[in-house]
Amino acid sequence: MKLKKPSVKNSKVKKIVDAASTGLDDAVSAIKESGLPNAPIIASIAELTGFKKKKSAELEATMQAKAKPATGSKTLKFAFLGGGSFGTAMANLAAKNGCDATLWVRDKRTVKALQKTYVNKKYLPNHKLDDRLKFSHELEDAVRGVDVIFVAVPSSAFREILTQIRPFITHQAVVSLTKGMEKDTYALMSDIITDVLPEVNFGVMSGPNLAVEIMDNMPSATVIASESEPLRKAVQTALHSAFFRVFASGDVKGVELGGALKNIYAIAMGMAAAYEVGENTKAMLLTRALAEMSRFGVAVGADPLTFLGLSGVGDLYATCSSTLSRNYRVGYMLGQGISLEQAVKKLGQTAEGVNTIAQVHTRSKELGVYMPITHALHAVLYEDKSALGVALNLMETGFRSDVEFVLPHDESNVRLSQEFSEVLKSSADAKPKTTDTN
Repeated sequence: MKLKKPSVKNSKVKKIVDAASTGLDDAVSAIKESGLPNAPIIASIAELTGFKKKKSAELEATMQAKAKPATGSKTLKFAFLGGGSFGTAMANLAAKNGCDATLWVRDKRTVKALQKTYVNKKYLPNHKLDDRLKFSHELEDAVRGVDVIFVAVPSSAFREILTQIRPFITHQAVVSLTKGMEKDTYALMSDIITDVLPEVNFGVMSGPNLAVEIMDNMPSATVIASESEPLRKAVQTALHSAFFRVFASGDVKGVELGGALKNIYAIAMGMAAAYEVGENTKAMLLTRALAEMSRFGVAVGADPLTFLGLSGVGDLYATCSSTLSRNYRVGYMLGQGISLEQAVKKLGQTAEGVNTIAQVHTRSKELGVYMPITHALHAVLYEDKSALGVALNLMETGFRSDVEFVLPHDESNVRLSQEFSEVLKSSADAKPKTTDTN
């Protein structure tokens, strides 16, 4: 049904409507002169509405201007290595804040396309990048002479890229944007930095940082963790803006583990969503995941309180509840019956949680840390166990206190891990799937 445009019969009101089509100021004047009841109040509301609209449009530009270095101060120079969604978003943010920012991408053709269109077509196809952002495929050119090198490549390529930039390192600091764990070594990215570049000042950055939301200027925050206060300040100066807050921490291990471990539970939550579980189940899974994260963190020297912050529960919540999360999407596909290999291929991006499950499963057993959700996921992903059967086993094993740092538990972590392993082996519901050959 086509709606008719309403006719305005009152001549005074019609005059106001006509004036409004010209501009807000004309409309306000017409209202004041109309002689209508409550005209001054109506005019004030109209004026205030226009003021708010102007302020909303000007907010980002004003705040970004405040974030820029003061006249005469040194412009910070940064290199961002890795053209994925998060690396691109951070490079763009630094450029918008007035920093000298270069995004390094390995592929020469991709760099040419970025220079031409200012759009990362593969990872952020719907977002225009700041025209001050530079692009390079020459690694040496990108890192020489900069203040900080941000590394945002997959964990599998992290050591390789640090080895490649080692000859060009003079005074630069290195900050990891990678959330993961190196395969077979259990090394976090900070461990790799220390190993490959032992003299370099370094930090790690982690938090609930879904790149698309950051590019959409949705209020977000992150944590920069480093033992170096000047480095923490430099990163805060570079990336802090009207819509992106940067908090500081001295617990490098805890912040980094929060970013790595939460990917495990995002896969679990994606699977749970595919099974259409209730809110009670999701809440239980989320909180027990947090317990596992802090338990493992303490075992390797992290502060358990760090997991109550942005890089812990904040990142865990965001990654476990958003379809923007790559790990959540992999878990959802697994819950729909798609194989791990097919799910990863269909995703077309790196889902760090797949590798992290394997690493943490083994390492937690070596350390005697009870991590039943991680062990259960390992059984489903790598031992071809039934997800439903494994989930039932999770509900049946062990009694523990809710928050063990408040009320110590009476059960041995090692004994509970062994019990869970034995239940998995003997459970009829969790037997390997068989292929019908008929």
